[in-house]
Amino acid sequence: MKRHDLYAPIHKGLRLALSDLLVRLGQADYADPAATADLLGALRRQLVLSASHLHHEEVEIHTALEARAPGSTITLEADHDHHRRAFVALEAAIAAVEAAPPAERAAPARELYLAFSQFVAADFAHMAEEELTILPLLHRLFHDDELIAIEARIVGAIPPEKTMAYLGLMVPAMNPAERVAFLAFVRAGAPAEMFEAVLDNAVRPSLSAQDYEALELALAA
Repeated sequence: MKRHDLYAPIHKGLRLALSDLLVRLGQADYADPAATADLLGALRRQLVLSASHLHHEEVEIHTALEARAPGSTITLEADHDHHRRAFVALEAAIAAVEAAPPAERAAPARELYLAFSQFVAADFAHMAEEELTILPLLHRLFHDDELIAIEARIVGAIPPEKTMAYLGLMVPAMNPAERVAFLAFVRAGAPAEMFEAVLDNAVRPSLSAQDYEALELALAA
């Protein structure tokens, strides 16, 4: 029987978002003030989501793990500390790009690109470690209903606006079958008006018209 995976949906979303931003940083025309402001704003918003993700993992997943397997999160916590230092460095790099005149942004923009690429590489390795090593440990220590309860507490602690932002990352990163199963799960546990809000504010804007139509048909089946 397939076990509950509380890492896959959010990690897929984070991988998609981080990859997209890394490409955009490499392609950006920093001589264009409006485009630069839009890109750096998107980067800042993503770093907020990434930082919040670490916090929620620590509060719920790490705490639960330590209660049943003391010491099991030492490496995870070290990775999270590394990420927090990276967030500070990245904010400084963003500010350096903003402070430079448009004609002189090439050098600080390259520093930002390289710093972000290092963060992305470290985060990808960390997420893979969680999925390959920590998830099997969770499956040994917890029943699925306990994992679902942990996940529900995480979701319940996230403000609605940020929830929509996370869903906007997660849904387009899923393959069609995952997308249908995930949203059917959401629909089963949410009031009808809340599920409609999810579709209108997070799902529809993040998918192509063709993908959204296919999703609607699958959910109606």
